[in-house]
Order: sequence, then structure tokens, then C-alpha cells
Amino acid sequence: MKRFLLMVPFLVVGASVEAQSVGELLFKKNCVSCHGVTGQGDGPLSARLGTAPADLTQIAARRDGVWPMLEVMSILDGYLKASNPREDMPIFEGFLDDNMVEFDTGNGLPTLVPIKLVEIANYLESLQDPRPTRYVP
Repeated sequence: MKRFLLMVPFLVVGASVEAQSVGELLFKKNCVSCHGVTGQGDGPLSARLGTAPADLTQIAARRDGVWPMLEVMSILDGYLKASNPREDMPIFEGFLDDNMVEFDTGNGLPTLVPIKLVEIANYLESLQDPRPTRYVP
């Protein structure tokens, strides 16, 4: 019985780590310092930036309820940097690794994209308030 009681804290910690998604872990590692724990743009570094970090909980709301998955992924991987430059928004090359998954960009033809990029975009979708009502790739 004593052995079991000694293991309980490790079981609880292990369960809480497993409950966090890959996307949530990536968000905490890369985004919280500017966008805050809740994604509302109130991170500890936000006051020092030239441009206020976006409220990531309102992405769909700013688009009349549409969740723009491909646009979000393009911002994260830096593809939109040329057309929508924001000096304070870094490009996260760590999302772009060799672990790939098929993603439909809207034309019905699956394209291989980094799974971490899909995971963090899915996590950002989970932060939306209110929830998206429509979806585009």
C-alpha cells in the first residue's frame, strides 16, 4: 500500500501531461510569452512589442464565424510574412519538421504538411470564443 501511495503523484503528473495535446504544448512553448496563457494577447512580453499581439481567441469571430485553417497555418509557418509583414511575429521553423500528415487545402487533393503545424492550428481553433460556425481549409 505504501508503494502505491508513493506512486500516486507520478500517476497524476503523467495523466496531466498526457491530457495536454501536442498543439497545446507547442502553444505554451512558443506563443504564451506574447499571446498569453489564454491566447488573448496579454503575455508577459506583449507590452514591449511594437505591435500588440493578436487576440487568438477571436480569429473566427473577426471572420464572421469562419475558422480559416489554412490562413492560420500560413501565418504560423511564415508563408504570409511576405504579404502581411509583422516584425514582432516570428516564424516558427520548429513546426516544420519531417513528421508529415495529409491535409486537404480545399481542392480535394491531400497535401503533405508538418503535423505540428496542424496540431497547433487545431489547438488555436479550440480557443475560439465563440466557437467557429463555418470552416474553410
